[in-house]
Amino acid sequence: MDKQQIKYVLEALIFASDTPLTLKQMSSILKDVKTTDIEAALKDLDNDYKPRALMLKKVSGGYQFTTKPAFAEWVGQMFEEKARSRLSRAALETLAIIAFKQPISRVEVSAIRGVGSEGVIKKLLDARLITISGRDSGPGRALLFKTTPEFLQYFGINDISDLPRPKEVEELLAEGEGGRLIQDLPDEVLLTEKALTDNNQKPGDADGNENAAVNASDEANSASDGDSTETAPPEPKGDMKETAENAAQ
Repeated sequence: MDKQQIKYVLEALIFASDTPLTLKQMSSILKDVKTTDIEAALKDLDNDYKPRALMLKKVSGGYQFTTKPAFAEWVGQMFEEKARSRLSRAALETLAIIAFKQPISRVEVSAIRGVGSEGVIKKLLDARLITISGRDSGPGRALLFKTTPEFLQYFGINDISDLPRPKEVEELLAEGEGGRLIQDLPDEVLLTEKALTDNNQKPGDADGNENAAVNASDEANSASDGDSTETAPPEPKGDMKETAENAAQ
C-alpha cells in the first residue's frame, strides 16, 4: 500500500467513525502499515485540508474531521433545531470543580459549591462525563470522581491539560464582562472595599462598628447629663421628722 492510498484509507476511516479515531485503532485496521507511515499520512491529510472548510482535529486522544470556526454561524443555523442539550449551571459548576480538582469526592465537591451535589453528580455519571476513579483512603472510604474521554470530546479538547488554568479564567473575566462591571462601580465603593480588605474586616463589620460607636457616645452623653442635674435632699422620715419640726418651733 503506497502513501497516497494510506492517506485515502485513513480519510475514509476518520470520516466514517462516529467517535475520534485513535492511532492505535488505525494501526489495528492497517495491520501491515507502520505507525510512522500512518502518522506521516495524517500530517499530509491535515495539510490537504488547510485551504478547505473542514480540518483534521485531535480530540480526546483521537482524530476527527470538524468544520472550521469561521463557518460555525451557518452550520449552527442548519442544526439549530437539533442543538445538543446544554448543561445546567449546577452541572457546569460541578464539572468544573471535578475537572480541576480530580480525583475528588462528592463531599468535597459539595463543600466547595456550598450545596449538595449528589443529584448533579448522578446526572454527570449518566451522561458519562465523569466516572468513578476509586475510593479515598480516609475514614468512610468515599468514592472519588474524575472526568472521562467523553468529557474531552464534549468540550472539543485533546487533554485535560488543555483546560485554562483558574488564573487564566480570572484574567479572561477581568478583560471581559467582569472587567466592565468593575469599571462601572463608583470610586467610593472600590475605596471602601479596599479599606475593609486592608483592615481584615468583613463588609458588614463597618456598620456594626459605627453603631457601636454611636451607642457608646449616647451612653457617655447620658452619664454626663446625669452628673450635671441637681438632686433634692431626701425628706426626713419618722422620729427624725418630728424632732426637726420641734426644733423649728
